[in-house]
Amino acid sequence: MDRTGLLIILSSPSGAGKSTLARRLTEWDPSLSFSVSATTRAPRPSEIDGEHYHFMDRDAFRHMVDSGQMLEHAEVFGNFYGSPREPVERAMEAGLDTIFDVDWQGGQQIRNSALSPHVVSIFILPPSLPELERRLVARGQDSAEVIAGRMAKSRDEISHWAEYDYVLINDDLDATFGRLKAILTAERLRRERRKGLRGFVKDLMEGGADDLGT
Repeated sequence: MDRTGLLIILSSPSGAGKSTLARRLTEWDPSLSFSVSATTRAPRPSEIDGEHYHFMDRDAFRHMVDSGQMLEHAEVFGNFYGSPREPVERAMEAGLDTIFDVDWQGGQQIRNSALSPHVVSIFILPPSLPELERRLVARGQDSAEVIAGRMAKSRDEISHWAEYDYVLINDDLDATFGRLKAILTAERLRRERRKGLRGFVKDLMEGGADDLGT
């Protein structure tokens, strides 16, 4: 049975496990795809335009924002980042779901857009702040100063937890992933998302339907 694709917002403080969970989702269901952000920063040597980011100049980015072609956008360290609307709408019409790896501000903009009925927002919490710091240190990617900055920012991120549809405490990665799959499965089955359901029920009442499908 046909359905409208979902916009799946995943947010969390750095180190809470969001990226790992998002990657597991795409391995579980390869039809899921990430929203490819647009940015005004220069590409790094290993980055491919259209795959890692849509690279563009500031004038082109501002035009997309002013003309409503960005679902969300922000300025980070002097560069603009945003989520183009058109590929997301195209995926929705095809019944395909898109994952957004964004902070609370990006999530808020998407939830406030015209596509809000199709949004499922999920916030990932760490089991504790000391555990979050331990995970950041264990990654071995950042200096002590950077980790301190991430921890300070995490408190601001966490303060927005109540704005989300679902909140998961990632104290066990496998268990959290199981809950994440359950959320997605249930949201896909919501009555209002299933385009053919009304027609099926009409046929059912008239004696012509014999299989609901999935």
